[in-house]
Amino acid sequence: LAGPAHDLGGGGTDVDAAIQWMIDEVRGCTNCITKVDVVVLRSSGSDGYNEYIYAMNGVDSIETLVITSSRDANTASVETTVRNAEVVFFAGGDQCDYVKNFRGTKVETAVESVYARGGGTGGTSAGLAIQGEFTYDACTGSVTSSQALLDPYHRYIRFTYDFFNWANLNDVVTDSHFVARDRMGRTMAFVARQIRDGRAASALGLAVNEKTSVVMDKNGLARVMGDGPAYFVLGDHAPEVCEAGRPLTFSNLKIWKIATGGTFDLRNRPTIGYYTVSVNNGLLSSDPY
Repeated sequence: LAGPAHDLGGGGTDVDAAIQWMIDEVRGCTNCITKVDVVVLRSSGSDGYNEYIYAMNGVDSIETLVITSSRDANTASVETTVRNAEVVFFAGGDQCDYVKNFRGTKVETAVESVYARGGGTGGTSAGLAIQGEFTYDACTGSVTSSQALLDPYHRYIRFTYDFFNWANLNDVVTDSHFVARDRMGRTMAFVARQIRDGRAASALGLAVNEKTSVVMDKNGLARVMGDGPAYFVLGDHAPEVCEAGRPLTFSNLKIWKIATGGTFDLRNRPTIGYYTVSVNNGLLSSDPY
């Protein structure tokens, strides 16, 4: 297999071209007879992706597994199905379900084996939430930007660690439905928390709009597809004030706004091309979008 490759979708309507790109990246070609087997993983819903993905170029088979418990995720048949795939896609839903049902199971190790063989892993919305090294799991509730900025230790903010750890997505926390749900503030708080909590010296928010995907090749080069844009939000120093019950103060977050067709190198991260926004006592210094 010619990957690994990722399709990181921001929710809403899927970007056909991004899923096709991931399939082709794994096949190593765009117009050839090589075909791959695709597995869709989800914890709710049904097989709505099957017809859609089966119609794409280079798909030999498609199977959806709806896994609603860690017990299901540890069955031999499920493990074998996932392990034999070349592309795995996590549907939208609730990322807390994925954390509870997949983390530490045979499904997790099977997905990791697909990636290790040069396969594709991707997801949208909740399926995007679990792709970064740091996962905002939403298990205690879904936090808004205003809540997160006023208290970066709000009870709705909880993270899961030691789930997937893909190359080039280290020190990354993802977010989706980004502009539509005004999530810049909470992503800034998520970034601040990783640094304050000692998880990383610097942390990067990878934030994707609806109807948008960030696709990433094996070298860490990411490209924005669909409606756009995507935002890369870097905290490269400790936040000035990040503690329970107090508004966040975090100066000079660096933001790269990448339009459709634009790229961002996650392995060799850029040092120019950004603008800065600060958080002062829970308030943003300027329009962050």
